Amino acid sequence: MTYTFVAAEHDRDVRIDKFLSENIPDHTRSSLLRLFDDGGVRVNGEQVSKSWRLSLGDRVEAILPEPVGLDVLPEDIPLSILYEDDDLIVVNKPKGMVVHPAPGNPSGTLVNALLYHCRDSLSGINGVLRPGIVHRIDKDTSGLLMVAKNDTAHRALADQISSHSFRREYLAIVYGCPDAQGVVNAPIGRHRTDRKRMAVIEQNSKDAVTAYTVLERLSGFALVRCTLHTGRTHQIRVHMAHIGHPVAGDPVYGPKKVITSLCGQALHATTLGFVHPSTGTYMEFHCEPPAVFTEFLRSHRIS
Repeated sequence: MTYTFVAAEHDRDVRIDKFLSENIPDHTRSSLLRLFDDGGVRVNGEQVSKSWRLSLGDRVEAILPEPVGLDVLPEDIPLSILYEDDDLIVVNKPKGMVVHPAPGNPSGTLVNALLYHCRDSLSGINGVLRPGIVHRIDKDTSGLLMVAKNDTAHRALADQISSHSFRREYLAIVYGCPDAQGVVNAPIGRHRTDRKRMAVIEQNSKDAVTAYTVLERLSGFALVRCTLHTGRTHQIRVHMAHIGHPVAGDPVYGPKKVITSLCGQALHATTLGFVHPSTGTYMEFHCEPPAVFTEFLRSHRIS
């Protein structure tokens, strides 16, 4: 599908990425930004970057990929649903479940379960492999995830994430004893030599901010609440490791000797808050961490 526009007087000197976001309202800003990487945005027939500024009369073309056939199959997998209406669904994802299909995980994912539960009622903005997925959490991170059931809701919720008004709080068990509270403001990008890892780096990175508060000091560990002000890949895991207090059980950013009893990082998405895309009402949801998390807490409490 190709969208074509001609820049008017009020579009003069407007960045092309902002222009597209305002003129193609059925797609998220992130999905439109991917068009620039794929060479799908042209001004007067020439490919341009997202920072290009328009002039009066510029002819703008945005070439969006055609929808492809759905290869992901619905699966009757039980879901822990905290809330559902015509616009969205809030689920408590268990530790060990992958959010969307990928090489090595073609089935058994949250998306497979959602396709069975919701049938045709999922947003299509993020493509056939990630229908309805507005934000994600790692396979071995448990907790709250919100899914959009139509494109209008998806865009509204994605905009809240972009503007940092979407509340996301996590519980984490970390090594050592951090300061009582703090803010980690350190940019995150791909690791220079290991492309499967993220790292705090200055070049080719994005701003990342995590606030944390120590809730309880344990024997050798601490229970902390982490609040995301941005949503970068592996953000909490990278930031806590960066300040010398990696998440317990983390096989990627933690010590080489991994605590296998935790079955992955001790990280749980415990609070989710957002403005409902249709009613304008602020909604907030909470859920307790899984048994493996609370058992580790109990066994490491200082008597």
